[in-house]
Amino acid sequence: MDTPQSKKMELIIPAYRMHTQSFLNVLDGISEEDGLKRIEGKTNHIVWMAGNFVNMRYSLGWVLGLRDEDPYSDLFFQGKALNESNTYPTLDELEKNFHDISPKIFQKLLEVTDEELDEIFEMGMNIPFIRETKLNFVGMCIGREDYLCGQIGLMRRILDYPGMTYDMDESIKY
Repeated sequence: MDTPQSKKMELIIPAYRMHTQSFLNVLDGISEEDGLKRIEGKTNHIVWMAGNFVNMRYSLGWVLGLRDEDPYSDLFFQGKALNESNTYPTLDELEKNFHDISPKIFQKLLEVTDEELDEIFEMGMNIPFIRETKLNFVGMCIGREDYLCGQIGLMRRILDYPGMTYDMDESIKY
């Protein structure tokens, strides 16, 4: 098992790796056509949810010092609302970007120090009980990933796909 430099990451690392597996599992078998379906015009489609998930990874990388740019940031940054007049990337394109950025972020999570995690990172939330630090941003990203996987999982069932599996691909180390 990889040992993070910061003990604070001992909780984050397993969640991050589990989200990597969950993201791939929840998208498994979804057709590109179904990936663009909305329910009664009220929901985001799976492509938007997956794109927001990948964008969250790029944002996390940015906060940790990576300068890789999400090629679809203009569609997903900060949960930008779905716009049906936009052309969205395919699930395959999003998965490719996911596999590109995720191992780099994983390495950063292992290397980040307590001092870096304690640095102020303004999120503009203005919530009195949340100290806006890099550590709390990491936690917010993990929470957002959970939420998006749950949303995609629900869409799987609505679109008549089997529920997500919890199979692990042990060759994926991030």
